[in-house]
Formats: sequence, C-alpha cells, structure tokens
Amino acid sequence: MRIHRLLAEASAGLLREVFDQGEVLDRVVGQAFRKNPRWGKRDRNFVAESVWDVVRWRRALAYVCDSDEAGAMLVATWRRKGFEIPEWWDWRGASLDAMAEREMELANQPRRVRESIPDWMDGLGAEELGPRWDEVLSALNKRAPVFVRANTLQISGDVLLELLTADGVEAAVVPGLPDAIQIAGILPKKWAVDGRLEIQDGGSQMIAPMVQVEPGMKVVDACAGGGGKTLHLAALMEGKGEVLALDVNARKLKQLSERAKRAGVRNVRVAKWDSSTLRKYSGWADRVLIDAPCSGLGTLRRQPDLKWRLDEAGFAKVKRTQRKLLDHYPELLREGGSFVYATCSVMPSENRGQIDNLLHRDPRWALIEEAGVDPATTDFDGFYMARCGAA
Repeated sequence: MRIHRLLAEASAGLLREVFDQGEVLDRVVGQAFRKNPRWGKRDRNFVAESVWDVVRWRRALAYVCDSDEAGAMLVATWRRKGFEIPEWWDWRGASLDAMAEREMELANQPRRVRESIPDWMDGLGAEELGPRWDEVLSALNKRAPVFVRANTLQISGDVLLELLTADGVEAAVVPGLPDAIQIAGILPKKWAVDGRLEIQDGGSQMIAPMVQVEPGMKVVDACAGGGGKTLHLAALMEGKGEVLALDVNARKLKQLSERAKRAGVRNVRVAKWDSSTLRKYSGWADRVLIDAPCSGLGTLRRQPDLKWRLDEAGFAKVKRTQRKLLDHYPELLREGGSFVYATCSVMPSENRGQIDNLLHRDPRWALIEEAGVDPATTDFDGFYMARCGAA
C-alpha cells in the first residue's frame, strides 16, 4: 500500500497528542475524522489502524525501532503490515534492516516488553493473577470485536439480526446472551445511531440481568456514566417502574438522556450526584447497581491508551473510591433489597477483594452470587459482578 504524506503526518500528530498530552485515544481519532470530512473510508482506516496499533504495541515497537518517537514507531508498525516506507518519511531510530533484526529478537525480551505494558502494571497482574496473567494479558492485546444489544422495548434480537443481515451486515447470535449480536467488521453509521440497538460489549450485557429487576421496581444505577446498563435495566423492566440514573458528570447524564430518548425509554430519570443524594433517596430503591469506577484493566482491547495513562497512584485512588461507594450506596436500598457491585477490571483486589472487605467491616450484608468474565476464555472484555443482600 502507498502511504500518503498527509495521512502519515496526521497519524504522527495524533500519537503525540495521546503520548505527550495524555489525550484519550478514541476521542482524538474521532475529532480528526470530523475535522477531515474529505477523508475516505480507506484514509480513515489507515489513520485509525496506524494510531491504534502504535498505542497498543507502544513498548514493543519502541524496542523494535530503538526509539520512542512517534514517527519511528509508525515505521515499525508499517513494516509489520508490509507497507513500503516512503523516502520522504524521516524518523529518529533504527534503520529498516536493524528493525528487522530487532523484530526477530523481540520474542526473547521480557513479557512487559513483548506484551507492551508498563513495569508496574505487569508486576500487578503477576501478583494478583499469578500464571493466568500471561493468557489474560495476551487476550487484552487482541482487537476487540463489536457487540450490540437489541433494545427489546422496540425490537427482538431475532428480528434485529434479520434486519442487519438483510442490510449486508455480517452478524451472529451470541450463545447465552439472548439480546446480544456480534458484528464482524465495522457497524454502519446508520445503525450506530439507531435506537433499536445499543453498542455494548457482551460481558457488559451480563451485568444488568444479575441485578434481577422486575417491572414496577424502583432501581438506582449509582454510577450511570453514558447509560448503557441504565438502558438495559429499563428494557428488562419492560419500561415499567423507575430507574434513577446517578452520576457526578453532568455531560454524561446529558448524553444518557439523549440515548434514552432515542431508545424510546421513558422510565429513566437522571440526577447529578451531590452531598444530599444519599439522604434524599435513603431506603428508596428495590435494587441498586454500583457499576463502580475502576482501573478499566478489563477493557485494554478497546482502550489501549489506558496502559499509558494509568499509574500506581491512580490505581490506589480508584480502589479507595470503590470502598467509599460500597460503604454508602447500599444505604439507598429499602429493607429486603439487594445491590450488585460491578467493575470492568480483571484485578481481584478491585473485585472479590472489595466485596470481602465490605462483608468484614459491615456484617449486615452477605454475598448471594458472583460472576467473572475472563477475556482469555471469551470474546468479551474483562468484568466482575457480585450481588449482595441482607445477611
């Protein structure tokens, strides 16, 4: 493939935004696409694949090209794809011949280099997961497939599958998840904004059913974010009852409201969390979902830049936040209610470790059931979920 100069320079610029300025990968790529509407499908694919591959394999590519410069790492990934490197492209690092030699030596490098991960994160995974860390880390470096969830308030999974297939989308059912469909390739834009479906990882689709909601219940989604699980809860309640979506981020709540409107969901109410929320809704809910802020280490396939943005201090901070949420949000439950604690992390200290600590310091609660989603044995991101009720 011939490399176009403007696209190559754009790719290098996006990498500098991610690595030097700490910008979020999918956000800067999306902004670049909107700023350059004349880029065709092949242009967008070239930029996206170049940038995502370098971010995912940053440390391994830096070894191969003997440089941490964006331009050199792009050369290393273009080499892997068999592209001809243009004479006008300058980089600081190893020559093409030297890169070929260093590529062969990569397999003998330490895991943290081969699998492209910071030292502290590799040590954390080895400590918490033991020998399983190798296969989990390898899975987290693969490309993530696309899953969607049928919005059963508007359409069944079977009918949605028929419509997608008729529209030329290669799609398949997901065993064990009745509303989930796996998409091969890229979901067409018109479907991405269609309220009859929601883009949602298969593992994420396992969380709302564990909350065990019923039509007519009062339910709190305590850390609602963009609202994927909020809308799933509303659908499971058949649009009856009330889902109170809480979050500290007003922008995300606005997005949630827009998604709910598009999906035809009318039993969701959003509210920004503040110091009066606990007092106002204490004892109000039949069910509470605590989809807690976490390291996100189960989602590295979709967010490879998270490897380079998260540090040890941030990991410790998020665990303190999880503890606080578990201490306070169950107070929203009425007598006889239950809550689900969930994360998109593969680290036991964020998952069962947090539940064990809660049960030790607050004997009112007991673990009813738990489940984990292992990216090494599924096509899903990594998740953990636990349902607790009165002891």
